[in-house]
This record gives sequence, structure tokens and C-alpha cells, in this order.
Amino acid sequence: MQIIQTIREKGAVIVIIVIALSLIGFILMDARQGAGGLFGSMSTKIGKVDGENIDLNYFNKRFDEMEARNGQRATGSQTDQIREQVWNQIVAEKIFESEAGKLGINFTSAELSQALLSSDPSNPLMQEQGMVDPATGKLDITKAQTALNNIKKSKGDQRDMINAQIVDPLRLNSVVGKYSALISSSVYYPTWMQEKDNSEANNFSQISYVNIPYNVISDSTVKVTDDDVNAYVKKHPGLFKQDAGRMISYASFSQNPSPDDSAKIKQLVADLVVPFETDSVPANFVLKNGSTIEYNDQYQTKNQFNNPHIDTIIAMGKGKVFGPYVDPATKSYAIAKVVDVKMLPDSVRARHILIPSVDRQTGQEIRSDSAAKKLADSLLTAIQAGSDFTALAQQFSTDLGSKIKGGDLGYFANGAMVPEFNEFCFNNPVGAKKVVKTTFGYHVIDITGQKGTSPAYKIAFVGKEIIPSDVTINAASLEATKAAGTGNKAGLEKFLAQNGLHLTEVPSLIKENDFNIPGLQDARSLVSWAFKAKIGEVSDPLTVGDNFIVATVDKIYKEGLQDAATARPGAEAIIMKEKKTDLIIKKIGENPTLDAAAAAYGKSIQEAGADSTLTLASQVINGLGVEPKVIGASFNKSYQQKPSPAFGGANGVYVLKVNSILSKPALSPDVLKKQAISKLNMMRGQVGNWYEGLKNMAEIKDNRSKFF
Repeated sequence: MQIIQTIREKGAVIVIIVIALSLIGFILMDARQGAGGLFGSMSTKIGKVDGENIDLNYFNKRFDEMEARNGQRATGSQTDQIREQVWNQIVAEKIFESEAGKLGINFTSAELSQALLSSDPSNPLMQEQGMVDPATGKLDITKAQTALNNIKKSKGDQRDMINAQIVDPLRLNSVVGKYSALISSSVYYPTWMQEKDNSEANNFSQISYVNIPYNVISDSTVKVTDDDVNAYVKKHPGLFKQDAGRMISYASFSQNPSPDDSAKIKQLVADLVVPFETDSVPANFVLKNGSTIEYNDQYQTKNQFNNPHIDTIIAMGKGKVFGPYVDPATKSYAIAKVVDVKMLPDSVRARHILIPSVDRQTGQEIRSDSAAKKLADSLLTAIQAGSDFTALAQQFSTDLGSKIKGGDLGYFANGAMVPEFNEFCFNNPVGAKKVVKTTFGYHVIDITGQKGTSPAYKIAFVGKEIIPSDVTINAASLEATKAAGTGNKAGLEKFLAQNGLHLTEVPSLIKENDFNIPGLQDARSLVSWAFKAKIGEVSDPLTVGDNFIVATVDKIYKEGLQDAATARPGAEAIIMKEKKTDLIIKKIGENPTLDAAAAAYGKSIQEAGADSTLTLASQVINGLGVEPKVIGASFNKSYQQKPSPAFGGANGVYVLKVNSILSKPALSPDVLKKQAISKLNMMRGQVGNWYEGLKNMAEIKDNRSKFF
């Protein structure tokens, strides 16, 4: 007992020490990392542009605003795309606003008023319903002034939303326009440059030359080492910048439905054919069986059905069921049944009076729903009693497009209007009148005309999505887990080879904030893993799209200059030309005569420029192609006395002699003036991408990967 008691006492001390050490370690680690624990707080700086921080809360607020403008909640890759757009917008704004501020370019309150009260298409109010006078096509100034006053009075979240959707875009467009105009106006084509360009285009050279092409030396006899490549990279750092990133490979284990899964879904749908034919309430049958295709109780013409089997479905006749067939829109097996057929007009003419309860532009209530219905009902009663529809429409309707025409909408095809409006107009005769409620409000409708008739069909569809079974998913998961358990790339490759699979190499560099990679969409989880892993490490199974992915990191690149292996594809051919140039010059000598250079490799002396096309402004030499060094040497007057030294060009080694430098007849002043204008316009066009220049000069720190 004493022994047991001693163990308990010592054990208790050990446990206390372990707990204490663990707590101290946790506290110290927490304090170092600033991870929001006892002594630290999580950094909310998502990035920085030229020393100015971008706060996470601000970024998320901008994200919410853009998501709201898109009209739906973002999911998956949509979220990543919106984040990318928001980041690029914020960076652009900060870079540009800083530059504009240095130049004193701003956007005043007076300019805001002028922009919002103009009929320019860039005015966001021009896109708002009810803000444009239908008679003139111009902005309704009274309504615009009211909107402007409301903008100036707005506060809090409402003010932020207005700024994001209206004021900020206008301000940015205005300042960008001023900056662009300033840049464009600063473009100058001085007289001395015009004279130089005219001289280069007017003077032409005639030369004799020897061309010894590089292919006189076999590539296999010239070795380009890693040291050669590294030396070339160091000499030309601007051509071989390396971004930080990862190169990865991955194996894919599909979760897509197997043939057996597909067959079972098909049979499940096939078993519904007979009960579907005998059922008398198709809407309930569709709902009860959990169809992926909702029941539509509207009559539609054949062309309104987006279904490749529609002709066959119709040919089956009323009450008969077609299918099962694959419906690509819903990725389902489906069956279809013609519920009813009737003749409907091809087009209908109607007039209406719109009485809304809510202003769709502001979301504010105009009148209660019951008050809107009461007014619409009273107008219908008055019309049925003989009141003038046109006059009432002009007095009461809020549909500006039709009220000036007495509510007349003209002729419209089946399906052109919202469902409730459409159904009444196409299922009732000319002269029918009724109050119909839609998402726009209450409509007093009068059918005034109909043209043509065609059969329309009410068709019910029952669909079942083709999804993988648990067996299929579990089998893919098990194989992916086995692959992940191999521990390293060599083991992973061996496992895949044994199972008839292989690694897919991602061909391009993956960067830290990427969310898609070639061949895989919505792959943010894979990218995040890759930037935490070591070379050769194998990931746990990651769900990307319809697949389990097991990946390995092949290479880690740091920002800086490319290594020899990465730079070799871009540098090797150039280095090989340089080495061949040295070998050829070694054989012919640095300062050979044309005859000696030609004799060394059995080549002939050739001529160029006799057609007066060899000018300093030339892009190519007839018979030689693109050879800028040859063009430059052709105007070196010292080569009129003796041949040039041997030098390497684009396609071979050259020795040349200038025979003459002549001038073409001078161009007329009008032609020179047109050329100058053309050159000036070209120069202005080249400054159009000034933002990229500003961005390249900016210091941008992107920390998004720490948050998303």
C-alpha cells in the first residue's frame, strides 16, 4: 500500500508539472503567433498597398456589397471569384487614388450633382426604373433631383450602400477620366524626333554580306551547362523573374456515379411510368416523388420547351408517358407526360394600369397591399361601367413606358410577360378584363387583340438526379485514403501504378491566392494545403469538385530569379547561339574579308537593299527576315571602307560591307504632317495601359491566404 501511495503522490506531482509546462508552452506560443489568445490578437490586416493597410472587415464589407449587386449568395468558386474581384478593385483604387492625390485630381460635390442630373448613359440613375422620361428618353430631372437629395441625406449603412453602388463608381470614373486625359495630353512628338524618324525612313542602305547560319554546327556538339544558364540569368535578371509558388502533381479518384448507380436511377424512374400514366393529379405526383424538375401549370408552345425530345413527347399523345431519358439540364433521368393540349393565340395585345404597393426602386412602401388592391378593383369597376381606360391609365398607372399610350402594351408573344399576367392574357378572349397580381403589383388588364393560333401544351416532368451511391463514394474515398497513406511521392507513384492510375502534373506555377488550377475548379483547399506542405509530402484526400484528390508537392519556388532548370527553356537556345557564334568566329576570324568568311564555310556573298527597302525603320530584310543587328550595321558608315567584324544575328553569323547609303525623294509636307499625326495617335494609344505601370511600381503585400 505504501508503494502505491508513493506512486500516487509522485505521479500527481508529475501530472501537475506536465500540465503547467503545457500551459506555459501554450501561452508563449499564443503570444508569439498573436492568434487571438490570452496575450495576442489575430491580425486583421488582409494586405497593404504602398504602406496603407487593407483591413479584413473593410474587405468583407466590400465583398458583401458586390455579392448583393450580383443578386444571389455566392458559393464555392463564385466566392473566390468575388474575393479576387474585390481585391483587384481595392488595390486599383488605392494605387490610383494615391497617384491622383499627388496631382490634385478629385471629385467634387458639384461634379456629383452634375453627373447624377445628366442624361449621359454612364449615369447610374439612367438604369433605374421610372427615372427616364419615356417621351424624350432623357432623365426625369425632378425625380433625379429627389434621388440626389436623398443620397445627400443618407446615413450609416444606407450611405455606405449608396456610396458603393453609385457615388464611388462615379467618382472613380471621373478621376480616371481626368488622369487619362492628362496623360494623353502630355504626349509630345518633338520636331527633332520627327526629323530623326523621317531620316530613318527616307535613307536606305545597299550592302554585301555573308551569312553563316547557326545550323552549320550541330546542336549535339554544343553543351549548355547549368552554370551557363545561371550566368545568363544573372546577366539578364529582368527576363527571368521568379514568382513565389508551388509545382504540384495529383491523383484523382472519381466520385461520379458508376454505371451501376446510373442504371439503378434509371430503373427507379422507369418504375414510375405506369403510376404516372394512371395518376390524375400530375402536380401532386411530381411533388410527392421529389422531382428535380418542378411542375409548371402553364400552357407553353413547343418551342418554349427546352427539351430535345419534345417532338416525341408530344407525339405520344395526351396522358401517355415518354421515357426514361437523360435530362442534361438537371443531370437526371426523367419521364414526361402531356397533361393537356389547347389552342392559344400566337400573340396578344393588351393594355393595363399598374398599381404597386412598393416602390421597386427604393423598396419603400407606397401604400398597403390592401389599399393597392382596393384601388385596382375600383378602377376595374369604373372601366366596366364605361369609364375611359386610356384616361385612367394616364392618371393612375406607374408603368411609365405604357401610361403615355393609355396603358397599351402592343402585341407580345406567349411567355414574354410575367407568369400571372401571361396566363390571363393567353387564356381569355378579347374583351376580357381582370385585376391580376404579379411581383410588380396589381394590374388592371384589358385584352384588346389576338393574332393567330397554335397548339400549346401542359406537360409534367418527373426527374431523379443521377447521383453516386454511398458504395461508389466510399470506394473512391477508400482508394484515396490508401494513396494518401503511402507517405511520399515515390510510394504514391508505386501505388498508382499498381492500380492503373498515374499522377497528373499541373503544368503551371500555383500561386498562394489561386483558387483554380488547370484541370481543377474550386481548388482553394488544395492550394492552401500545397503552401503548407514540404517537397515530396503527400496530402490527405481533398474533395475538389466530383473527385477526391491526393496531391504531392514537386517543387517550391521562392520569389527572386529562376534557377537553371526553370530558366533553361527560355535561355538555352540563346546561349547555344552565343556559343555557336564564338565557334564560327574562331574559325573565320574576328575581322575576315567577305571572301574569306564565305570560303570558310562554302557560302556565297549576297546583296540586299537594291530595292531601297533596307531602312532603319525596316522590320525585316528581304531574303533574310528579322535581323535587327544587320539593319543597324547597314548604316555604320565605317563599314563602307572595310567590312564589319563578324557578329551574331538572329539566324547566323554575319560579315557585311556597306556599298552605299542613299536617300529617297523627300515626302511632301502634307504626307509628313499625316505621318506625324499618325505617330502621335499611336504614342497616345501606347500610354493607355498606364495602370499596369503604376501597379508594377507599387509595393503590394497580399495576405489573403492567411484568411481564406
